[in-house]
Amino acid sequence: MLDATTRSGGTATATPQAAATELAVAADLVVAPETAVAAPVFPTAARTGPAGPFLRALLSPWARFSLLVALLAAAASSVLLFEPQRLLADGWPPQLGGAAAALAFGLAYGLCTVAFVPRPLLNLAAGALFGSQLGLATALAGTVLGAGVAFGLGRLLGQDALRPLLRARWLKAADGQLSRHGFRSMMVARLFPGVPFWAANYCAAVSRMGWPSFLLATALGSIPNTAAYAVAGARASSPTSPAFLIAMAFIAVPALAGTAVAWRKRHHLRGR
Repeated sequence: MLDATTRSGGTATATPQAAATELAVAADLVVAPETAVAAPVFPTAARTGPAGPFLRALLSPWARFSLLVALLAAAASSVLLFEPQRLLADGWPPQLGGAAAALAFGLAYGLCTVAFVPRPLLNLAAGALFGSQLGLATALAGTVLGAGVAFGLGRLLGQDALRPLLRARWLKAADGQLSRHGFRSMMVARLFPGVPFWAANYCAAVSRMGWPSFLLATALGSIPNTAAYAVAGARASSPTSPAFLIAMAFIAVPALAGTAVAWRKRHHLRGR
């Protein structure tokens, strides 16, 4: 029993249960408002509702990879229907001219490379439509744009699903080369045309290569080959001119050099 002093000077007795109840009420009055603000309670159904498993399945690595495959298949199908090679025969639409035409072509160039359109065809078209200098600038802008879009799609939708499949020795060797020496590896891939443009983009996306190394190496490494094709496209009407012959030599020599380097370094990919 506990004694308590009354207003009249006497004492009153209280049970332990009553004292504990009064202390609990006082604690609730002090702590409850702060607790209600700092830690709001959410309904359990919102965390474990029927949409939870569906969302997890929708965002799973293989679901995202399936979305990537569907997007690329749709893009490739649309390119087959559009037939971009007609640019070399029919030219650019007459409604567009000047900077607006170059901007539109650069955007179309980037999207076409994502959809597996060969870059040599687009580079020739850039030179034929805009001349050597503007054609080179437009093609380079489209190259970096298309590479960035492909790299982003591959990194977001395909990396988590494909990285666990890198079990073969040559796949591990290629992944290690791209991950540890990203800038150097991508420069070699762009300077020596042996690996298709789209394949280099998606292989880099699956690796741990960083964005700055990928984009900078793509921009710098694509200059010689792109310039050669742009000049060849601009001078295609005079195939015996020195400029056209020099451009064709710049196209052929790196291809042969890339083949020779790949042949000599083939043992690295075999993991020897």
